[in-house]
Amino acid sequence: MIKLFVILLIGLVFESTGVIFLKKGMNGIGEMHGYTAAEVVRVVKGGVTSPQILLGIFFEALFFVCLLMLMSKSEISFLWPLTALSFVFATFAAICFLGEKVSWVRWVGVILIMIGAAFISYSEHAKEKTPPAGQSHDAR
Repeated sequence: MIKLFVILLIGLVFESTGVIFLKKGMNGIGEMHGYTAAEVVRVVKGGVTSPQILLGIFFEALFFVCLLMLMSKSEISFLWPLTALSFVFATFAAICFLGEKVSWVRWVGVILIMIGAAFISYSEHAKEKTPPAGQSHDAR
């Protein structure tokens, strides 16, 4: 179980790092001015030539690899809600690396996400383990 949480933690750091690089890259490309074909081409062209965007994609891909590893070992109903912790990581990363200000309402949301993740983590520890095949619950 600890190994899964370590992989999840590493994956969440990769994901938050990717988001920060993507945001910095988009800041360099500039705001989209409408949704015309020319504007989309401009942004895509800027994205494929931006080292920050490419680093962001790289770190998001590393997160995806961690996610695939976790999916092979755990139930999706346990794993997927825990990926919501990426919002918590991204909030702290945005404060540290982008200088964003976070309102108290957003902090309440972060706290609720953390509470939800705690419940889900607890549910994994509390669930009844099924005995191996051929063994019964009775100790006759």
